[in-house]
Amino acid sequence: MAETWNKKEREKKKQQQKKEKAEKKAQRKEDSQGKNFDDMIAYIDENGNLSSTPPDPKKAKKFKLEDIEIGVPKPEAVDPADLIRSGTVTFFNESKGYGFIKDLKTQESVFVHVNSLLEPIGEKDKVQFEVEMGPRGTSAVRVKRVAV
Repeated sequence: MAETWNKKEREKKKQQQKKEKAEKKAQRKEDSQGKNFDDMIAYIDENGNLSSTPPDPKKAKKFKLEDIEIGVPKPEAVDPADLIRSGTVTFFNESKGYGFIKDLKTQESVFVHVNSLLEPIGEKDKVQFEVEMGPRGTSAVRVKRVAV
């Protein structure tokens, strides 16, 4: 069976690659002969950069195992008094049963639904409320009027 020119070329390339690989291996072996293990070690400094000098043990930081958090942090206990906010009703549609309250502290507009009212409210009423996250953002709950 006769070899084609293309097969000969491929075979030459394979032989050339094997030869180059063997030369690189011999070069690596030759380069590593004079080095000992201590010459090959690299250290990482406090900034994350490679260094040839070992780190100073006096600068080592100690961490407690309990301080390391993996995943979602534990929720902190919230004071119920911090949740109560005050504001002014800027808009309230009684027929549709919803409106908005402007928080006096943060000046943000908070949605309020008629189901979360403790007593009836109207526009420009001063109210106290608590904020909860609803499906579309913050919403006021347990809303009650405050006497002016």
